[in-house]
Amino acid sequence: MASVVLENLTKTFLGARGEAVRAVSGVNLSVPDGELLAVVGPTGCGKTTLLRLIAGLESPTAGKVLLNDNDVTQAPPKHRDVAMVFQHHALFPHLTARENITFGLRLRKHAREEIEQALREVAGMLDLEDCLDRRPAELSGGQRQRVALARAVVRHPKAFLLDEALSHLDAPLRAQLRAEIARLHRRLGATLIYVTHDQAEAMVLGTRLAVMRGGVLEQVGEPLAVYQRPANLFVAGFIGSPPMNLFRGVIAQCAGTLSFREQAVQCEPGKAAFEVSLGDNVPGELAQRVGQPVLLGVRPEHFSPGRATDLAEQGIPATVETVEQTGADVFVHLATAAHTFVARLAAETRVLTGQQLRLTFPARRAHFFDPATGARLE
Repeated sequence: MASVVLENLTKTFLGARGEAVRAVSGVNLSVPDGELLAVVGPTGCGKTTLLRLIAGLESPTAGKVLLNDNDVTQAPPKHRDVAMVFQHHALFPHLTARENITFGLRLRKHAREEIEQALREVAGMLDLEDCLDRRPAELSGGQRQRVALARAVVRHPKAFLLDEALSHLDAPLRAQLRAEIARLHRRLGATLIYVTHDQAEAMVLGTRLAVMRGGVLEQVGEPLAVYQRPANLFVAGFIGSPPMNLFRGVIAQCAGTLSFREQAVQCEPGKAAFEVSLGDNVPGELAQRVGQPVLLGVRPEHFSPGRATDLAEQGIPATVETVEQTGADVFVHLATAAHTFVARLAAETRVLTGQQLRLTFPARRAHFFDPATGARLE
């Protein structure tokens, strides 16, 4: 297997009007040997272009690609020894599953015994023994995707690149193949870069996450670390379902204690902006921002229902707008004087539309962002 290192990797295309379109911008990334890195971001953020640059299917405008510390930036794909699995299976329709899987080995003129041995191993690994003699049209979507994976695995490449490999499958099949990819990674100890727009899939699969937007790496880290400490507003809103709730306001100080005061341009009749004390567990930068605007972020699952009549209780007073019962949880959509937000509560919680609630949250779970730059306040 191999480590993958990208140094200031940049790719610029010409747009329809001759303008420069930067698909990947100055990406610096190191993927150690044997890691499963999940690259996640919205459609058009440069994820696929990044994979194509690593595979050699695109030439970078600037920067370097290193495999095992060897500069392969100008090397053709066949000399990089990486295997790419595309969003669409790209199987030869006139060949059987057996012939599709072994196509690369036969092209490289491996011995027949070696090919058969490799085929038996990978077919058993991916549960394909019963469909090796069928053509792609005779296979289910999941089987076709496993054949595409098998074609990559059978070569024993230095690295695997998976580009939205499960996005066109239905949810149960996607979950099944996601588990198979995780098992395959553990069994092979392979270096694997997995591109997806599904942040839940990235959280489940990745040893680390790389979050992209507009060709730029916004944050790289372990999934839980990215979830718990998003680097900016984009990551906070993209990672997590439902996304993080954001409240616009200012930092106030009274008797040495900092609080967050909701800022409402225009309050609804009968509603007042809320103010919550932040206690001692607040970022150091907030003390320098008294009277200045900030954004408060709270994850939906960190809210707990309090008693609306207990005015001494810390929390956010709000009105229930809609209730979504999912079985395992209940998603409650609420409104304050100036904001709407979502609370993820236990399934047994009973609330009604129009009900007044006071939602509490631990101060240590609060996130703060600069509204001008979007950067996290530490």
